Amino acid sequence: MFVAAIGDVHGHLDLVEQLWQLISDKARQSQCRHKVLVFVGDYVDRGPRSAALVDRLLQGFDGFETVYLMGNHDQTLLQFLSDPSVGEVWRNFGGLDTLRSYGITYDPARGWADTRSAFALAMPQAHIHFFKNLKLHHVIGDYVFVHAGLRPHVKLEDQSAQDLLWIREEFLDSDANFGRVVVHGHTPAREPVVRHNRIGIDTGAYMSGKLTALVLEGRERQFLST
Repeated sequence: MFVAAIGDVHGHLDLVEQLWQLISDKARQSQCRHKVLVFVGDYVDRGPRSAALVDRLLQGFDGFETVYLMGNHDQTLLQFLSDPSVGEVWRNFGGLDTLRSYGITYDPARGWADTRSAFALAMPQAHIHFFKNLKLHHVIGDYVFVHAGLRPHVKLEDQSAQDLLWIREEFLDSDANFGRVVVHGHTPAREPVVRHNRIGIDTGAYMSGKLTALVLEGRERQFLST
């Protein structure tokens, strides 16, 4: 099996297209028939083209099964659609960039409730369906893919959504054996982070312009970056 896992995108459609070309070129050299593309979440915020990015993801990627995981930013978007009081929190996460990508400008004089209503009207139903159906984790062979990480010493089926989407130090600093190697994003680093129990692939694309993918083919690992 040929597997490519892509780190946190944050509204950078241009980087997705660049990285997809590298992955596609690599996949054409592979003898594997089954090819899987995994995105580890955070499609929105902090970048200019969240709406266009979702349109692109909905088109799929030729020859690949696609797996879309939820990130904490994606969860916050859904929370805002249900509860406009989340708006100020989302704003601090880069939510205004996402709103602008859908043609919505936040007006403090009108408040978050009006902004939420306008946003809900502007979002295509296909986009809402996309966000509501994101997965929390995905297992392939000896690897488990998740946005933020796992809580040590807790079975995968017992992990909370809060930890899967938000955990940091308790996971990052742990030497625990999670049963599988955890491939995750959420915590940016200049380069991919490889430990015996986890592989971090968030290279801070929205800051660095470097979007990274982990390519797994048999027992081989390789990183591709923009």
